[in-house]
Amino acid sequence: MTGRATFNWVGLAVSDLDRSRRFYEGLLGFTYQRRLVPPDEPTARLCQVGPPANLTAIYLQLDGFVLELLHFDRENPDGRDRPMNEPGLTHLSVTVDDLPEVVARTAAYGGTVVTATDMGAAICVRDPDGQLVELLAAPQKERP
Repeated sequence: MTGRATFNWVGLAVSDLDRSRRFYEGLLGFTYQRRLVPPDEPTARLCQVGPPANLTAIYLQLDGFVLELLHFDRENPDGRDRPMNEPGLTHLSVTVDDLPEVVARTAAYGGTVVTATDMGAAICVRDPDGQLVELLAAPQKERP
């Protein structure tokens, strides 16, 4: 390899910025980093959507990982459930301190628990737009 690559973020298209921010910040502990409203013409070209793109992006962070929430204020296709063996990004994975508590609060934040995936120490939920999020239980610390 001749050059060095640096990871920036993962982009996630959402239908409602406020609702998605509430889910990722309130339920999973992401913190707000910044908001961006980029110029329309080059953004439409970069995102491969017909102009006008009407894009607003919100950047959230969790433990150095950055999630870019992309909201296109325009007519957009509906999302759909995708199985994990379909090529492309499949899910986000987050470790939480209290798995049962986070699962219990998921619906209050607009998400859905995928009960068939419950393995005890791991379970999947869907965010308000249907994005799959794998929740893992934090390892229990031994008491001295």
